[in-house]
Amino acid sequence: CVVAADLNLQAAERSTELARALGAEAHAYQVNVGNREELERFATWVEDTLGAPDVVVNNAGIGMTGTVLETPAADWEHLLRVNLWSVIDGSRLFARQMVDAGKAGHFVNTASAAAFVPSKAYPAYATSKAAVLMFSECLRAELADHGIGVTAVCPGLVNTPIIQATRFVGLSPEAEARQKAKTQKVYARRNLSAETVAKALVRGVQRNRAVVAVGAGPV
Repeated sequence: CVVAADLNLQAAERSTELARALGAEAHAYQVNVGNREELERFATWVEDTLGAPDVVVNNAGIGMTGTVLETPAADWEHLLRVNLWSVIDGSRLFARQMVDAGKAGHFVNTASAAAFVPSKAYPAYATSKAAVLMFSECLRAELADHGIGVTAVCPGLVNTPIIQATRFVGLSPEAEARQKAKTQKVYARRNLSAETVAKALVRGVQRNRAVVAVGAGPV
């Protein structure tokens, strides 16, 4: 049974269609994980409808470039709310359900190869992903006694539409559009697919690996 939760309901429904085509029960749920109250309602719905989950993947994220001095506090707060706090809240809420139900299981938290590489180009993004990595390792130590594993997946440049949701701080709309197109070409040239990352992720869960780094080599 698969639950696909997304801010974009159409994307979540597409995921459920693919899951059902493989013979799984599937549910789509629209949620803004950057909003704690919405995430809490979603967690309650999961528990009431399906029970405590077996595997939770905290995968929501947004990109941002811009130096520390250029990036307004509001942009920092928005990015950290989605990239970091949604992982903390999602893990906290569902781990409570799993522990209370006495259910062994696994968490996958999406960090990034950026967690290991300081950068003046995307400090907010790198900071959020480094924090996700450390949080995941701390959570792993805490939940081990409950039979619950935690894996931080740290992908390199994955060819997905994330660039379209990336904020390029300090650029005009026209310059931002040009930079997005240029950056998307770099990701396409890298040609690391989401499917490749997913397969590595599944192996990481099966083997209870703390960190899965995939496609993290140089461009």
